[in-house]
Amino acid sequence: MLLPIIYKSLNINEGFRADLIIEDKVIIELKSVERTSPVYKKQLLTYLRLSNKHFGLLINFGSELIKDGITRMANKLDG
Repeated sequence: MLLPIIYKSLNINEGFRADLIIEDKVIIELKSVERTSPVYKKQLLTYLRLSNKHFGLLINFGSELIKDGITRMANKLDG
């Protein structure tokens, strides 16, 4: 799904492509690699910040166990 980048009053239609967006609230980034890289977490956090969403999941189907391949991310949570 293509999401535009909105910065102040500037709207850039050529944004980024999120794998899944659930209920316009959660961004799901899917990978299938043997080992995740820190850049994947940074990528998801960037998507969350640019889209002004609060929650994201990085799911790696390349893990031996799927529970080991799921990383939860949060952006701008009021504490």
